[in-house]
Amino acid sequence: MEISLTTPALLFPAVSLLMLAYTNRFLTLATIIRNLYDRYHSVPDDNLLGQIANLRYRIYLIRNMQIFGVLSLLFCVVSMFALFAGWVVAGQWTFGIALILMMVSMAVSLRELQISVGALDLLLSKLEEHEKSL
Repeated sequence: MEISLTTPALLFPAVSLLMLAYTNRFLTLATIIRNLYDRYHSVPDDNLLGQIANLRYRIYLIRNMQIFGVLSLLFCVVSMFALFAGWVVAGQWTFGIALILMMVSMAVSLRELQISVGALDLLLSKLEEHEKSL
């Protein structure tokens, strides 16, 4: 397979957008956690503790998404450097590793989305139960 210096550069816009999305998710969850923490201190509730535990797990997943995304970008840069230096095989391998790291980052993102939807579904089912009991 022929790979040029511009091939790894194709991932730069994708990685930038993914990292922006991951950072926005992280900041939103951090705000929610802070609000739940304040609510728990004013009115202790086991449900709030469960929500905070779920959010903690999601924060760790987002951290891992970001780590794999940054590593993917790093390997893209290393690949570009290797290709620039004329080390074609090293450039191909590092670009392949960058692609794998990006796939891992997106797979972790899918897992985080599944947990997010599961938590919202649980919350909505409790709301429906409450409405039926009225």
